Amino acid sequence: MKLLLLLVLFSSLFLNAYFYFCLFLHHHQQRPPSLGWTGSAATEAEAVAAINCSGHGRAFLDGVLAGGGLPVCECNKCYYGSDCSRLLHDCPADVDSGDPLFLEAYWQQRAASSAVVFSGWHRMSYSTDGKDYISIELEKHIRILHQVVGNAVTDGKFIVFGSGSAQLINALVYALSPSNASSSPASVVASVPYYPFYKKQTNLFETRAYGWGGTTSSWANASVSSTTNFIELVTSPNNPDGQFKQPVLGSSAVIFDYAYYWPHYSPILDPADEDVMLFTNSKISGHAGSRFGWAVIKDEGVYERTANYLSLNTMGVSRDTHLRVLKLIKVMIAEKGGKAYAWLKCEWKEEEDCHEALRKGSIISRSGALFEADSRYTRLSLIKTQDDFDLLLKRMQPLVSHEDMASS
Repeated sequence: MKLLLLLVLFSSLFLNAYFYFCLFLHHHQQRPPSLGWTGSAATEAEAVAAINCSGHGRAFLDGVLAGGGLPVCECNKCYYGSDCSRLLHDCPADVDSGDPLFLEAYWQQRAASSAVVFSGWHRMSYSTDGKDYISIELEKHIRILHQVVGNAVTDGKFIVFGSGSAQLINALVYALSPSNASSSPASVVASVPYYPFYKKQTNLFETRAYGWGGTTSSWANASVSSTTNFIELVTSPNNPDGQFKQPVLGSSAVIFDYAYYWPHYSPILDPADEDVMLFTNSKISGHAGSRFGWAVIKDEGVYERTANYLSLNTMGVSRDTHLRVLKLIKVMIAEKGGKAYAWLKCEWKEEEDCHEALRKGSIISRSGALFEADSRYTRLSLIKTQDDFDLLLKRMQPLVSHEDMASS
């Protein structure tokens, strides 16, 4: 009888193991679900992205087709050949104009999370879900991005979109210019050294309401400056010298161009909180070709004049661009950094020395007294190994439980 029971038990275990193995094998041999109408587009995009250009060029879906039906490599300057592997040895180093391709590797490492696929009928209408040709979700995520980075205050302010900051510069100059025909035209000025585009664009679009007024040094000590309408363009950090700048003419309306006020170009000193602030996607994500920028505006009247200019000029930015920029910003927000240290305050009345209280709980921290702060504070380093962090959480649990019990 015992032999029979053992045989039945063995047979049962064998059958369970066999069926489990079959289920495991079936699961791993299953083909991924079909992508439907996105399948061919995804396949084409991955095939082009896989074209080898020797690290000195890239192929694009809309590139010139080679004999095999695939796009050819578009080579960096000084490189040539079918795969961009050949170097022109007498080629000069061209560092005249900027092109944010240094961020290309960042997005290649995030190929899946940054990819965008949209239908052939995606947002065909002139209108958007927000007013003034604004995508509601994109505006919301731009505000979140500024909050995460800490480089600008957007609460209680208006946001407008433009085809890069280039379009927005003139839109803002127009909005800040006198609207009364009897008023003298505004003089658009900047401090040396300044971005030459400011002068070129202002001269091109000069109207009875505004014109290029030269450099701020020409007006700083002039008596006429008190009776002249100025629009001062301030780039901070500045292009080309990277210095932090402030307005020179106290009576001027100011456009703060914060194109480079992002952590990969500059230290973030404080959140900028100016009346008119200008930003461009090309500098934060590197996607200069998407032609997208935005302005943060405090005054409602200036906002309405800017929005009216953009409406008459282009009826907003490409809706396809809205979607792409939204995807990019979501990736950047998701990868936001954390603080290197936690500044902890012990609220227990009986514990005046937080460092010592944590030490009793097997947590080694750095006393706040070393920073000339109150001893109820202590610093916890978060830039350790994952094992260290996991152990910290484990050691903190009894202390948190003790506090919960004490407060209940």
